[in-house]
Amino acid sequence: MAPSRLRPDETRRPSAGRVLATASLLPALAVAGWLLAGLPLLMAGAFRPVFTVVLALPVIALLCWAGLRLLPEAVEATGRQTAGVLTIAVGSGVFNAIFHSEQLIVRRDPATYAQYTAWIAEHGSLPIPYQEQAFGGPDPALVFDSVGFFDFGGAVVPQFMPGPPMLFSAADWLGGLLLGPPVLGALAVLTVGGVAARLAGGRWAPVAALAFAVSMPILYTSRTTFSEIPSLILLFGGLSLAHDALTRIWTPHPTGRPRVLAAGGKTRGTTATHVLPRQEDPAVPGSGSTASATTGDAKTLTSEEAAPELSTAADGSGSAGAVPGGVRWVAGLAGLVFGLATLVRIDGLRDVLPVLAFAGLLVAMSRFRRPVGVLGLPLLGGLVVGVGLGFLAAYTFARPYLAYLSRSVVPLLLICGVVLVLTVVGTAVAPRLARIRLPRRLPEIGAALVALVMVGFAVRPWVQTVHRQPVSGDDVRTARFIEQTQKANGLPVDGTRLYFDESLYWVIWYVGVPVVVLATVAAAVLVRRLLRDASAFEWLLPLAVIGWTTVTTLLRPEITPDQPWAARRLVPVVIPGLIVLAVWGLDWVRDKIRRLGYGSRVQAWTAGVGTVLILVPPVITSIGTAFTPIERGERAAVEAMCRAIPRDASVLIIERVTADRFTQVVRGMCGVPAADVRREQGSDTARREDVDRLVAGVERAGRTPVILAADADQVRFYGPFEQVMALSTRQDERSLTEPPNGTWSLRINVWMSNP
Repeated sequence: MAPSRLRPDETRRPSAGRVLATASLLPALAVAGWLLAGLPLLMAGAFRPVFTVVLALPVIALLCWAGLRLLPEAVEATGRQTAGVLTIAVGSGVFNAIFHSEQLIVRRDPATYAQYTAWIAEHGSLPIPYQEQAFGGPDPALVFDSVGFFDFGGAVVPQFMPGPPMLFSAADWLGGLLLGPPVLGALAVLTVGGVAARLAGGRWAPVAALAFAVSMPILYTSRTTFSEIPSLILLFGGLSLAHDALTRIWTPHPTGRPRVLAAGGKTRGTTATHVLPRQEDPAVPGSGSTASATTGDAKTLTSEEAAPELSTAADGSGSAGAVPGGVRWVAGLAGLVFGLATLVRIDGLRDVLPVLAFAGLLVAMSRFRRPVGVLGLPLLGGLVVGVGLGFLAAYTFARPYLAYLSRSVVPLLLICGVVLVLTVVGTAVAPRLARIRLPRRLPEIGAALVALVMVGFAVRPWVQTVHRQPVSGDDVRTARFIEQTQKANGLPVDGTRLYFDESLYWVIWYVGVPVVVLATVAAAVLVRRLLRDASAFEWLLPLAVIGWTTVTTLLRPEITPDQPWAARRLVPVVIPGLIVLAVWGLDWVRDKIRRLGYGSRVQAWTAGVGTVLILVPPVITSIGTAFTPIERGERAAVEAMCRAIPRDASVLIIERVTADRFTQVVRGMCGVPAADVRREQGSDTARREDVDRLVAGVERAGRTPVILAADADQVRFYGPFEQVMALSTRQDERSLTEPPNGTWSLRINVWMSNP
């Protein structure tokens, strides 16, 4: 991708490429700034609208100053292409806002996030107190935890990391909690478009943005309170920042002359190596051979004009002092943004492992006096700070959640330790490693391995069937759920069957065979170039993040395998990463056709047909559910139930399913104390003597006892009763062996008694 031909001093208006580059970084910088401001306030119990906004605005402004002030002309895009990406992003946000879901009743993760958000947005602090005094004091029959909310340390602790609820709180304070996800979804489209423009070129940015926006998992997670979209914004925003820092150092000057920066920001006449594209591969910038050029027109340059990327002597050595400090800040900011992904999802630790290794590589390159090496320590430092904040939040707010995930988290921490040790050792012995002669055919071997990995995933269902024997209560419940879903799908009943062996076909359902094939070809070509002469160095970090996360996710998705639920695992990296690779692959195919001597008409046809093949399959899969919002009516139903509950009530929920769904809803959204009443093993309702004793305790506390259950027969014994919820709506389809193409009905009833 050639750099922009438009220099900043040639026009008063920013180029279209600069507009796209800037706009696509703003989402990650805004999300990071909000999280950095919100976390200490939440830890201090002061997460309030005024405090958060007053603190967040200068933090976001500071991050934007650090990340954008040295933004290079790294994106070559026309006004039409930039407008296309912006229009697709806005259209995506509007479309998903119209068809947003209303998952407030706790059945699965989105409602847990929604209730988590509702609590901290209203109270500004965690954990959630028991309020035992509202029930007459402690009693062994009182249960305060529920689905998605743990009993820990004498209080209730929400499941999950606090990052997403802090983001959704901004929408809640503006009166639109359920409209926050569509806004974040639109920002994700813009972020992916920016990465595609940087790595594949501006002409492909609208294609990548549209293919991403119409993919069903993106629609699904952009309509309700999931964590995957905020995680995506941070990960791909980090890729853009890291790319811009690297580009600022080694991209050739638009005029074709190297600009050599001396201390103090002035040029000097000298001979420097100018990295040029390989003659046989003009599509790859910054690759291959070197040519000598002499700068004789020394003049003073501003920091915006000065490009230190070519400050290497003819013998290949470089001076770290030639790199302006602002680039180091951009690299550090990239690491910070990457690291904050752990504040959003604990799985973000796995996704950023390649960043750790890449930072180590840059540090090793600094030992050879390569200018890009100066980015290593800032990138590593920012990553450590971001991950450290994520672990601080996990320890403070999510310790029981980490214990619950220990079977996954402990191996992940061990892998992190191994990667850290290997990175340190590799950096230390870098000079020795550099003297190792690699096999001549290593580039071809690497490319072949990429193809073999994808072929392996394709044939996996024929050679492996993934099972897991239940070893815990959660495993047993998951097995029962799978059995029920298998019965509904008309499949053989086997609750141990996880369907992980079909994970590549999940990807094919949602992005199509052409995207998978083009992405595989692109990855193979890029690996070959990187192993041959590092001519695609700007792709090293993106390829490492996309490749590592894609392979590990497809091997072990670690999620209940019903669709579209399981599709959320593909959202943060797999789907956007493969789409970005695919558009680069299409551009590579078009360029190959040009080199074979075909004219512009054939090239245009190739690009057009390829674009259609990229866009049509995800549209076909999405069409069955795109226009059907799920769980609509829940907000009105919950508000009506809350109005029916007296303001001085203490709510006792005596039936299992109602307790799972509504304990935190009543506590958080109705604003009254709520507790589940313990049941005997195998029973769905509490013992009457326990309920009577607790009702008496509520009366002694001077409050009004209220009993909730799912059926009138379960509450009629305690006094006057009425139905306070009769919701009929739609829910996600639960498909195990094919993509979802519709929704299922859902009915929720709640009856209330006033003893």
